[in-house]
Amino acid sequence: MFAGFGKKSAATSVNVDMISKQRRYEALVRALHGDLYRYAYWLVHDKPVAEDLVQETFLRAWKSLDSLKDEKAAKAWLITILRRENARRFERKQFDLTDIDDVPVADSSHGPAQNTEQHLVRVQIAKLAPEYREPLILQVMYGFSGDEIATILELNRNTVMTRLFRARNQLRDALDDSQSMSEQRNG
Repeated sequence: MFAGFGKKSAATSVNVDMISKQRRYEALVRALHGDLYRYAYWLVHDKPVAEDLVQETFLRAWKSLDSLKDEKAAKAWLITILRRENARRFERKQFDLTDIDDVPVADSSHGPAQNTEQHLVRVQIAKLAPEYREPLILQVMYGFSGDEIATILELNRNTVMTRLFRARNQLRDALDDSQSMSEQRNG
């Protein structure tokens, strides 16, 4: 009599756990899909590849969702997974590479009334070396702290802080130079 009850109770417990995991996963997807897609697109500059990376990221996240203990760390955890998925692309296949400076990339995140200053800042950020650009993007666009960026990029915190300092200085200098050139043309 009690043996049947135990099996039914165990099955119900498994179902409840699966439903809980599914809800947790769906909440992550709803909350962070847009941020992950923007980051993936920033990394690869190709919509279909960015979509694939996000999909693979969420697939891996589903498989290891139980390892995520702190929901507040979900964004950093998912971006780390996405970066590793992107690296796996290059391990599996050799691509014909094109210098990013030779390819114009449309930024669809803002409408046609885009502010000229914002556009100039984006252009100057895109010109930074990747080692400076990536931590700056993670800090400015996603609001990660130095410690979180260090974890995501698998770098020492001091290295991250130095790169952020240099990135901001290079960006400021580039913007100052652009401003000076603009004033010379208009003056």
